[in-house]
Amino acid sequence: MKKTVLILFLVFSNLIFAQVSTVPAIPTATTEITITLDATGTELENYTGDIYAHTGVITTESVDDKDWKYVIAEWEENTDKAKLTKTANNTYEFKITPDIPTFYNITGGDTVTKLAFVFRSSDSSTQTSPDIFIKIYEDGLNITFTTPSNNSVLNLNENITISAEASIDADLELFFDNTSIKTESTSKTITTTHTLNTAGYHTLKATASANAENKDSEISIFVKTPTQEAAKPTGLKYGLNKNTDNSVTFLLNAPLKNDIFIIGDFNDWKLNTNHQMFKDPNGEDFWLTISGLDLTTEYAYQYLIDDGLKVADPYSEKILDPWNDKYIPESTYPNLKPYPTNFTTGIVSTFQIQEDEYNWTITDFNKPEQDNLVVYELLIRDFTIVGTSDIGDFETAITKLDYLKSLGINAIELMPINEFEGNDSWGYNPSFHNALDKAYGSKNTFKLFVDECHKRDIAVILDVVYNHAFGQSPLAQMYWNSSTSKPADDNPWLNVDATHPYNVGNDFNHESDYTKTYVKQTLNHWVNEFKIDGFRFDLSKGFTQINNPDNVSAWGNYDASRIAILKDYADNVWANTSNNIYLILEHFAENSEEKELSEYGFMLWGNSNYNYNQNTMGYSNQSDIEWISYQARTWDSPKVMGYMESHDEERLMYNNLQNGRDEDNYNVKDLNTALSREETAGLFFFTIPGPKMIWQFGELGYDISIDENGRTGRKPVLWNYEDNVNRKHIYNTWATLIEFKKKKPEVFNTSDFTLNVGNTSTKSIVLKDASMDVVIIGNFDIVDKSVSTTFTKTGMWYEYFTGEEKNVTATSENITLKPGEYKMYSSIKLLDPSGGTATDD
Repeated sequence: MKKTVLILFLVFSNLIFAQVSTVPAIPTATTEITITLDATGTELENYTGDIYAHTGVITTESVDDKDWKYVIAEWEENTDKAKLTKTANNTYEFKITPDIPTFYNITGGDTVTKLAFVFRSSDSSTQTSPDIFIKIYEDGLNITFTTPSNNSVLNLNENITISAEASIDADLELFFDNTSIKTESTSKTITTTHTLNTAGYHTLKATASANAENKDSEISIFVKTPTQEAAKPTGLKYGLNKNTDNSVTFLLNAPLKNDIFIIGDFNDWKLNTNHQMFKDPNGEDFWLTISGLDLTTEYAYQYLIDDGLKVADPYSEKILDPWNDKYIPESTYPNLKPYPTNFTTGIVSTFQIQEDEYNWTITDFNKPEQDNLVVYELLIRDFTIVGTSDIGDFETAITKLDYLKSLGINAIELMPINEFEGNDSWGYNPSFHNALDKAYGSKNTFKLFVDECHKRDIAVILDVVYNHAFGQSPLAQMYWNSSTSKPADDNPWLNVDATHPYNVGNDFNHESDYTKTYVKQTLNHWVNEFKIDGFRFDLSKGFTQINNPDNVSAWGNYDASRIAILKDYADNVWANTSNNIYLILEHFAENSEEKELSEYGFMLWGNSNYNYNQNTMGYSNQSDIEWISYQARTWDSPKVMGYMESHDEERLMYNNLQNGRDEDNYNVKDLNTALSREETAGLFFFTIPGPKMIWQFGELGYDISIDENGRTGRKPVLWNYEDNVNRKHIYNTWATLIEFKKKKPEVFNTSDFTLNVGNTSTKSIVLKDASMDVVIIGNFDIVDKSVSTTFTKTGMWYEYFTGEEKNVTATSENITLKPGEYKMYSSIKLLDPSGGTATDD
């Protein structure tokens, strides 16, 4: 009945928020009710437009509090009946008149037990959260507390006011822990003051007697002691620490906070003086050790901060999501721990002291050399299907690893698999950078995936998103300005406003030591826990504090501080994990900056999608692909991670079929013609020295648009493409080229090469090594073309794909090629690198 909740607040009263009050205080179904909303502290604080109530009722027929009945209007429908009246700054009134049944048009005999509300802006973009409920009483004698609120957290030695109100004149009495503290005769109200001199939980009770009828109401309050200062144990990391004596120690970084409790399964989600965290003398770290827990029980927990905010652990390795977990198939995540419904709200963290260990088969994986990497970018969601229609997961992806092994790739780059908001996503909306997203499977299933990749000599690289965090992240929630719906000015990790263009979510401040600590610890976790081989940093150009939110061109200028930040992260990863961890940047900055980063050890994405697509469609304009070469960029080593397609670009084959040239009896829009041109593109891709990346199913000519079902929406999983002989021919050709690159690196990764791949329809590559030379030519035009071909020497040359043996008598020769035709000559005869026969290719 509402939009996605991003920020969650602790509810203190009996299903009524502190910012909502009613007249009468004891509303019944037969009376007019005036509801007052104080928007202070909510997402609607200082909002100047109209506010509407999205409202319905909970009745005796409702299954639960999500089962709203008789809703006044649809979410985005602005009706006068649901409009609030502004009475002061941040104060609004809403009248239910003349009574509940009439206002909500309730028919039949439904009995209303609660009114349900979400208050929202007129454009529906801003809302209160979570849902607000107001209890409806039966007619007759009733009594309720007006202050304090149920579950209030109060201070030791505080002098508080205790008040209650009855629906009619009655004899009233107040009790504190079953001791009478105040009586009042024939009155609707009763009030007194009381000093809280004992810590812990206390029960407040109010009774009313009238006309031989008795009613009472009970609430609980918790009295806390001041936070104690104590030095944290040495050697802790942030988050949960498992100790050798089977106790656990929690460490939370929370500058400017005063009091923090841990609530969870181990204390029935109630405040406990034994679970109040100590504050380290540094004034910023809170810690607590808990012992005596069952070793094999999985416990859920949250932090309750300054009496009003419940958050999961920012360093959670696993979280439970009350909104999305129910949609995860049992086969993907068997025996998933249920969410603690009715005990708390919002995302919770979990831990288990003794987990089921995964026994690694490959304990010391030998990573491929960087310049020999052929990376397969893969979105788990759209790679396979669980059941008949669910998104893919790790377990089903494992069944396709032999297919990838046969293709020859030696690395998989997984689009983000850490916890992101929702289950169905590209993953670039991260909330917990340290936790595996359960929508793809369990911790040990992912370890099995990594292990199975390593068995096949395939490295695993994670796409990680440290430019930003979305609203469900505790890093946002702990320091949040609800009036602006932005991070607060004092947020240690996040900028109030992004410092660069193209930002989504909440922008990290990478010059902050708090952010640096968070990034370093979470990166190291993935390597040490899951044996990850590398990382691709999404939007790494955004790791800047030079405030330039709008000028895209200036954003790419040389940025010394950004370079220092990235080098610092690299140093930490290389020093604190296994060596040779790949670090790849999606950077696209000034060449001098990228060159410096490459010399430090980073690989950088090289987007040549548009240029390659011009070639495959048959256009020579802007068809120059030289920039995929590190030498064209004047770099010292092959660190350009070149690609023709990534998740971010329109698919080559889609454009071929939609926009390819159709002239002179040659039609690129013909499916088989378009498919054949992908082979030619591959020849002028894999043979250019340096690491390469392909996007999933590009090897089968995937021709579904990136905008199908929305840009980031689910795409058809078309494994039947493999049965199409013309699509599979791309796979086979690319597999051959990949194998040559891996098995003949002395020539296919040589530093002695010449590219003639500019804005012309005919292109050539010359690769030279002492062992042999290779000459590659191709015609991307749609008519026969003569290709000026330079051989490095005279003598016998061997064309691999046709088996032609050519006696070269002059090193310069014109060779005519048909449209889309390609040839690869070598000075030494090449055999099928996969061990097949001469006819295989």
